[in-house]
Amino acid sequence: MFLLLDFNTQWCHILLSSDALLKFLNPTPGPSTTSTAAASTSAAQPTSDAASAAQPSHDAAASSGLPVASTSAAQPSSDAAASSGPPAAPIDPADWPSALTEKVRTELVHRGPFVIDSDFTFPKQKDGRRCQHDYFNRLLINGEKVRRTWLMYSKKEDSLHCFCCKMFSKRDYKLSREGLKDWKNASHLLKVHEDSQEHNAHMATWKDLEVRFAKGLTIDKQEMALAEAERKRWREVLHRLVAIIQSLAERNMAFRGSTDTLNKPDNGNFLKEVELMAKFDPVMKQHVSRVESGAGSHIHYLGKTIQNELINTISSRIIKRIVEDIKTSKYFSIILDCTPDLSHKEQLSVIVRIVSQEDIPQVKENFLGFLVAEESTGDHFSTLILKRIEELNIPFEDCRGQSYDNGANMKGKNKGVQARLLQLNSRAFLVPCGAHTLNLVVADAAKSSPDALGYFGHLAKLFKLFSASTHRWGVLLKHVKTTLKSWAETRWESRIKSIDAVRYQARQVREALLEVRETATDPVVRVEAQSLAEEIGSYRFSPVSR
Repeated sequence: MFLLLDFNTQWCHILLSSDALLKFLNPTPGPSTTSTAAASTSAAQPTSDAASAAQPSHDAAASSGLPVASTSAAQPSSDAAASSGPPAAPIDPADWPSALTEKVRTELVHRGPFVIDSDFTFPKQKDGRRCQHDYFNRLLINGEKVRRTWLMYSKKEDSLHCFCCKMFSKRDYKLSREGLKDWKNASHLLKVHEDSQEHNAHMATWKDLEVRFAKGLTIDKQEMALAEAERKRWREVLHRLVAIIQSLAERNMAFRGSTDTLNKPDNGNFLKEVELMAKFDPVMKQHVSRVESGAGSHIHYLGKTIQNELINTISSRIIKRIVEDIKTSKYFSIILDCTPDLSHKEQLSVIVRIVSQEDIPQVKENFLGFLVAEESTGDHFSTLILKRIEELNIPFEDCRGQSYDNGANMKGKNKGVQARLLQLNSRAFLVPCGAHTLNLVVADAAKSSPDALGYFGHLAKLFKLFSASTHRWGVLLKHVKTTLKSWAETRWESRIKSIDAVRYQARQVREALLEVRETATDPVVRVEAQSLAEEIGSYRFSPVSR
C-alpha cells in the first residue's frame, strides 16, 4: 500500500488539505450517558459525572468512515491500554444494535444518515432488479425532485432503511428493522411510508433534536459542550497522524519496529515521529501524555491496526479521486506488468494512462494497485483486469490502448491478454513496451556473436572473483578508481556500466589480478586470477576494451 501512496503523492496533498478528508476522518466522541434524545420531552436528567461526556466513542473511527479497529491490537503502551467495548454506532444501518442506547442515538443524530455515493453501482438480485438512485429523491407534483434525507442504504444487506424511524420507532416493520428489499414495489412503499403519520412524527423528533444540538439547547448542555470539545481534539489528533502516515509513505519507509510501546528505542518510525511531534506540538503532546498516564480514553489511534486502517482509508480516497479524473478525461489506456514478490506470489501491477482535462493538458499515469495472480495465463490476467475495472466503475468501452511486455501470455494474438480484450473492445489497440522490445533485440543480436558472449562471460567472472572476498576487493580498490559492477541478464542497459571499469582501466585491473595471484593461498583462486589476467592482456580482449 505504501507504493500506492508513494506513486500518487500529489493526491495525498490534495486530500489532506481538503475539508472532505477531515470530515471523513472526523471522530465522533460519545456524549454523556444523559438522555439527550429525550431532551425535547424533558424526560432526561443531567448527569453529575460531566467527565463521562468527554470520553471518545469506541467507534470514533467508524463514525468518520474508518473501519473499526480492535482496541487490544492497537495498544502502543502496556500501561495505557485496556480492551474497550464494542462499537457505539456502526456506519452500516444493518449493523446497528437492535436496542439503541441514548449515547448511540445522540451520536447518530450528530453524525446524520449515511449518504451513498452518486456513482455507486447497486448489486443485482436474482430476478435482475436492483436498488436505484431515484429512490433517494421524491418527485413532487410540480416535477421538482426533493432529497429524501431520511433514507439510508445498507451495503451489507443490500436494503433501504429509514433513519429517523430506526432510531425512535418501537414498531417492527421493514424500513425500521431488517430493511426494504422489495425493489419491484420500492417506489410505492417508500411513498406510503413517508406519508404515514408515525414517520412524520419521528421525522419531527429527529429534526427538533438536531436543531437543539446545533443551538446547544439540550438539557445536558454542559456535557454536550465537553463532548464537542473532545470531538475537536480527536479531529486534530487524527489530522496529525494522517500527516505522519503521508510523510512515511512518501519516503517508502517502514512504520513498525519490534515493539509497539512509546518511548522505546525500537518502536518504529511511526511512533518515533509521534514522539518527535509531541515535543513541539501542544495537541500531540497532550495526547501522548494522556496515553502514557492512562487517563481518559483507552483508545488512542497509535497502534498497528489503526495505522493499516488509516493507510487503507487514504488509499481508497486516492483511488476515488483517480477514478473521477479518469472519467473526466473519458478515454484511457492500460499498462500491465507482472513480477513475483518475496512470498513467491505473482503480482500484477495496474497503471492507467490518461490525458488530464486541465488548462494545459498533461499525460498522467496513475497506479491503481497490485492484483494477485494465481495463474500466468492470458485468460486469468484478462479476467483480473476486467474485474478490477468493473469494481472501480470505469467503462471499459472507453479504453483506447494496451501496453504490455512481449510475453506470449500478454501479447499473444490468439490467447494473449490483448487478444481477449480486443474481442470486447476493438479500439483498445496494443502498443508493445518499447524498452522491452529494444532489450530483446539487443539481447538476440549480442547472442549471435561468440566474441560478445565470451567478453561478458569474462566480465562476470571478474566481478565474481573480486566480490567473493573482502581481501580481494581491497586489492582491487588499490588499483582502480571505478569498481567492477555486476549486470542483469534481462536488462542490457546494466551491462554498459559493467564495461566502464575494464574499458578505461584494463591495465589496472590486470595488475590487481596479478597481485591476487601472488597473495592468494587458495590454488583455485590463483589459477582463476592467472587465467583472467592473461585474457585481459590478450589481443582478443584488448580491442574491445579500448
